[in-house]
Amino acid sequence: MAKNLEISFLLDFYGDVLTERQREVMEQYYNDDLSLAEIADNFGITRQGVRDSIKRGEGIILDLEQKVGFAARYRAVQQGVAQLESLARSIRFANSNSYSPSAEIERDVDAMLEEIRRITD
Repeated sequence: MAKNLEISFLLDFYGDVLTERQREVMEQYYNDDLSLAEIADNFGITRQGVRDSIKRGEGIILDLEQKVGFAARYRAVQQGVAQLESLARSIRFANSNSYSPSAEIERDVDAMLEEIRRITD
């Protein structure tokens, strides 16, 4: 069972829908990088029990992401915000290097960047 960063990312979004034990097992496996044997020792269960718990948890969070798509939407918003910030900075650079820079453009860029900071903080 190859460890998957996508599952770790989804665990941050949907971990609360799992049972406490499932979530803890998955966090130890994906986030703490513990082996099945180490996790089995921590919980007093077999390695197969750990593997089964991880597989069930993976199925639940993958199914949930497929149905509601919160993680995909979050990524899309983050990418869009980064693109907007890059564009605003490009506008500022072009304005400052023009023959007669516009104070209005500079104010608008400042407002855009401030709004981006507000959204992302």
